[in-house]
Amino acid sequence: MAVIAREAGPLSLVTAEFASRLIDWQRRQGRHSLPWQNTRDPYRVWLSEIMLQQTQVATVLGYYARFLARFPDVRALAAAPLDDVLTLWQGLGYYSRARNLHRCAQAVVERHGGAFPPSSEQLAELPGIGRSTAAAIAAFCFGERVAILDGNVKRVLTRVLGFEADLAQAANERALWAHATRLLPRTGIEPYTQGLMDLGATLCSTRSPSCLLCPVGELCVARQLGEPERFPVKSRKLVRSLRENWWLWLECKGQVWLVQRPDSGVWAGLWTLPLFDDEAALLAAAARLGSEAQPLPTIRHVLTHFDWILHPRRLHLAEAPGGLGPGRWVPRETLHEIALPSPLKKLLNSD
Repeated sequence: MAVIAREAGPLSLVTAEFASRLIDWQRRQGRHSLPWQNTRDPYRVWLSEIMLQQTQVATVLGYYARFLARFPDVRALAAAPLDDVLTLWQGLGYYSRARNLHRCAQAVVERHGGAFPPSSEQLAELPGIGRSTAAAIAAFCFGERVAILDGNVKRVLTRVLGFEADLAQAANERALWAHATRLLPRTGIEPYTQGLMDLGATLCSTRSPSCLLCPVGELCVARQLGEPERFPVKSRKLVRSLRENWWLWLECKGQVWLVQRPDSGVWAGLWTLPLFDDEAALLAAAARLGSEAQPLPTIRHVLTHFDWILHPRRLHLAEAPGGLGPGRWVPRETLHEIALPSPLKKLLNSD
């Protein structure tokens, strides 16, 4: 019988019945037809794991197919220009994932001769692969008996175990990792791992979980308490901020002037309109070009840590001026080939 884990200390874990019930449920009712399932190809599993971070399955499906069509293996991805990778990633968000994807592919080719290493410990040394992602690849592709602990799995396990310790504290998260490892079955690591993912993504949802349909509901402390939504506990709250900038949309003879963002920070490596910290600086730049910039509707772009208020101003030029600095003129008909932030893509397509 599970007991409530009010601290991150020793815990009377649920018995092996948890694993057996989960494996049986996954085989009968879990997901089996997703395109990255039924394969032991670590490239395909890795690609899906990265894309699925903070992104719904329905959204990922199309991107996954297009990525495989353009980059069928890790060598093709490693050899591609980063701009091509970022362009194909448009709309998935969290672009650091795409940059790490590219870096990781290059590392696999350079360090491992194009073959993903077969252990979670080695996989976690690659760029952009964390402990849980490394464990998922190792379990699905190499049969390694190792625990995963992504957001969905944390929710499942804290509820089943009644784990009340604050996961904002690293020591408590380490304790949950230890519990997850103790729960691993001796055999059947692949359906067990997939079962945890499926349960967290379907029945054991963040809000209004389907406890009556849950295959491990009788073992679940949170269900016994009647408070599943209380778990997991994480006290640290995200502090959101507001950022405001001005965009200068320069257009000349059917071409748009774009500049590339720095290699770090928001939209790193993407192409965008020249960005100004205040309206006065934008108007001064427009005046130097001898014309008045037309105001366009303000854009509010919601990101994880802040809301970004963007004020576009459009300026049509009869001739391309010199002295604009680093950047490039891009024909309107080829903008789809350039890696653009989603709000800019919408703006340019709205005309």
